[in-house]
Amino acid sequence: MNILPANGANIPALGLGTWQLRDDVCSSMVEQALREGYTHVDTAIMYENEAAVGEGMCASGVARDDVFLTTKIWPTEVTETAFYGAIEASLARLDVGPVDMLLIHWPPKTAEPALWAKLMNGAAERGFTKHIGVSNFTIPLLKAMVAASERPIACNQVENHPYLDQSRLRAACAEHGVAMIAYCPIYRGGPLFEEAAVLDAAKAHGKSPAQIVLRWHVQHEGAGAIPKTATPARLAENAAIFDFELTASEMASISALGSAGERICDFEFSPEWDAA
Repeated sequence: MNILPANGANIPALGLGTWQLRDDVCSSMVEQALREGYTHVDTAIMYENEAAVGEGMCASGVARDDVFLTTKIWPTEVTETAFYGAIEASLARLDVGPVDMLLIHWPPKTAEPALWAKLMNGAAERGFTKHIGVSNFTIPLLKAMVAASERPIACNQVENHPYLDQSRLRAACAEHGVAMIAYCPIYRGGPLFEEAAVLDAAKAHGKSPAQIVLRWHVQHEGAGAIPKTATPARLAENAAIFDFELTASEMASISALGSAGERICDFEFSPEWDAA
């Protein structure tokens, strides 16, 4: 699978998202994904499935060094008193050693990038993680974090799909060598898979609509995706996106759908999003 250099982190462009996967279903999907060639698994403290993710990794038989593992810390834990205890508990649940990348899950409401950077740098210095990054950070917040951190920021994990124009944020990430990893990468399927831009490309390349959309993601420089699935058969389908290439016209047609400006994850604790 394609690798994103991302300030030295070398993040696999396609990974398995585990949001809403729990218990045996989660561990089974992680195990099967790794056996089928996935090398990137994403979880978070908030998902309450870290133990299952670790169990699936161990059951797969794949060497730990061959798996890029990401977890995320909830913003209320990004404080002097709570941060390191939360990370230690996370690593204990995973039980596979340090993570490859630690992200701040959402920007904390306290506007203290210097503190956030200090704590994240400390996590790397203590051997809890190899790389650090952020999630759901806007352009101004990303720039502030990059400026405040002694270590490079490797990733900004954000909602991204053809119905949401994230081109400005993608450019800002690229400016700083940061990978932009998409969650909810295929939107909710359904209407997106019925768009002419997607269907025409699927017919032209002999691929499914989901494969076309995932290919659209990884064909952007410095971009990747972590689709979640609870269907074993979808694992192989989602991974089979590196044997073809969308044309410039197809990429543009799919990108044009971003004028819809539709967002799935927008909560009371969300930051003030970038203008399109």
